[in-house]
Amino acid sequence: MPNVTHLECSLCAQRFEANRIHNLCSCGGALLVRYDLDAVRRSWSRETLAQARPDLWRYWPVLPARAEASIVSLGEGMTPLVRAEKLGAALGASNVWVKDEGLNPTGSFKARGMTAAITMARELGIRKIAIPSAGNAASAAAAYAAAAGMETHIFMPNDVPQANYIECKALGAHVTLVNGLISDCARIVSERKEQEGWFDMSTLKEPYRIEGKKTMGYEVAEQCNWQLPDAIFYPTGGGVGLIGMWKAFEEMEALGWIGPQRPKMIAVQAEGCQPVVRAFEQRAPRSEFWQDAATLAAGLRVPKPLGDVLILNALRESGGTAIAVNDEEILDGGMELASLEGIFAAPEGAACVPALRKLLANGFLKPEESIVLYNTGSGLKYLESYAARFPR
Repeated sequence: MPNVTHLECSLCAQRFEANRIHNLCSCGGALLVRYDLDAVRRSWSRETLAQARPDLWRYWPVLPARAEASIVSLGEGMTPLVRAEKLGAALGASNVWVKDEGLNPTGSFKARGMTAAITMARELGIRKIAIPSAGNAASAAAAYAAAAGMETHIFMPNDVPQANYIECKALGAHVTLVNGLISDCARIVSERKEQEGWFDMSTLKEPYRIEGKKTMGYEVAEQCNWQLPDAIFYPTGGGVGLIGMWKAFEEMEALGWIGPQRPKMIAVQAEGCQPVVRAFEQRAPRSEFWQDAATLAAGLRVPKPLGDVLILNALRESGGTAIAVNDEEILDGGMELASLEGIFAAPEGAACVPALRKLLANGFLKPEESIVLYNTGSGLKYLESYAARFPR
């Protein structure tokens, strides 16, 4: 759909031509895709979604692909929004829901970003991609690149969950395990990409993963009959899903689909790696690198998210907050969610359970407010993390 007008730097607002290969702005800012929303509003209404395809490409008028033939899809999106009555009762809240992203292809929300990014890479003629990942982004990149016939080079910490490593190898990717963190993996990609002819698919270093992930915002609005919840809990490593949802809410208001009301956006991090929490509490405009990052929730072990300014802006503009929980609380939360609701969450998603308990206890949230917890992945990909609780 030819609704993209240009790309725009999220920091300095410099404009970039659409349908060209881009990474970051010269100022270091991530690029955001902009649309002619007036034209979209005239030609597309939310009522038409009743007949739309049952995946995230139902929102194609506000997605960047020009041609339907370019779309690389594995059926991602339209994940269930599950009422969590028993969990809510245990926590003292009456209106708790779980958006279960673990049911996406490759078992996580990362499929959303990769369907958009690989689709656009195909349109732009890119044949080789490289990505640093804590696990699930690598799996999604490998799957969608395989579907598109692209060559994939993946760099992951050597303690990445085994499921991610095996999955990437099975999908035909070239995998390098790195003795370090995702930041070390990113440095290797940056140092080698020019020589190797790789396109850097790192978080926010290309403009389109955020477009796929923003569909979580469109979906939660559609599933809530266009009345946004009072609060959204989002496990925040790179934070692109949170940034994307905030962008989606802005677009939907411009389309006339929702009003100005916004959920309180709540970033959930691990105590062993909480750069966003520290920056939020210090009222800083951006985060600082978190030294010696350590947590069993691999996706939360991001020492400094590239989109920290955008994350912090969304938290503050929404009246939200940032909160950290420890690894024991994460595992307890995962088992509580599983045993009460039948949802076996990744540790990242499980972190939302103790975070909600704390914010109800301190009065930040009221028991009657509508609350959505995002489970970003399947617990089946993190069996090593849960195994200590169940010795054989």
